Amino acid sequence: GRFSLILLRGPKASLSLSLPCSGGHPGGKSGEFLLEFDNEEILHVDWEKKQNVWRLPDFQRFTSFEVQGALANIAVMKNNMEVLMKRSNRTRALNVAPSATVYPENAVELGDPNVLICFVDRFSPPVLNVTWLKNNEVVSEGVEETDFYPSVDNSFRKFSYLPFVPEQGDIYVCQVEHWGIPEGKMEKIWETMENVLCALGLAFGILGIHPSGVSLIPKRIHPAFGGSLVAKRPQTPFSST
Repeated sequence: GRFSLILLRGPKASLSLSLPCSGGHPGGKSGEFLLEFDNEEILHVDWEKKQNVWRLPDFQRFTSFEVQGALANIAVMKNNMEVLMKRSNRTRALNVAPSATVYPENAVELGDPNVLICFVDRFSPPVLNVTWLKNNEVVSEGVEETDFYPSVDNSFRKFSYLPFVPEQGDIYVCQVEHWGIPEGKMEKIWETMENVLCALGLAFGILGIHPSGVSLIPKRIHPAFGGSLVAKRPQTPFSST
C-alpha cells in the first residue's frame, strides 16, 4: 500500500507527496514530490538524479525550486507516515479502480502523424502501469508519461502519450494495470478506420448552408472532452535542470 498526503493546497497551487507504506526511500523510484498550479504540473523531483524535472522547459524561467527542500520534506513525511500508520493499526486503504479513455491529440487523417493519449483517472493508490499495443504487439518507442497527478478527492490521474501514424486497419490498445481492477488489468481499444470514419461522418453531419447562401465550415473540434481536459505534450522535450 501507499501513503499519500497533500502538503499544501490553495485555490491555484498545491504540493503533494506520495510514499510507499512499507519500505521505500527518497533515493528510490517509489516516492513522488510534485508541484502543481491550477491542477497542472509545474515540476516533479527525480530522486535518482537529484534534479527537478520541469513539465515545460520554459517554466524554469519564471520560478525555481530547491531539491534539498524536497528531500527534507520527504524525511519529515516518512516520520509522520509511521505515526499515522501506527495510529490506524496499519489498516490498508481501499484500492480504487481507474477509468481510462483513449483519444487522439489532433483530428485524425490517414498518413498524418498524430499522438494517441491514454487518460487514466480517479484511481488510488498511485501505483499503476500503462502499456500500449499496436495490432497485439507491445509498442514502447516514443512513449511518454506524466507523473501521478493528485485530485481534490485524494484520487490520482495520469496521462500516457503514444506517437503514431494512422494507417488503415491498425488497432491500438491502452492496457492499464492496477490493484483496484478485479481482473488485474483493463484495456481500452482505439481503431484507426472507425475513428476516421466517425470524424468524417461528424464533419459532414454538421456542415450546412446558411440562409444567405454562405457555406458554414465547422471548426475542428477535439474528439474527446471538447478540448477542456486535453493534456497536450510539450512542444519541446522534457528537460531536467
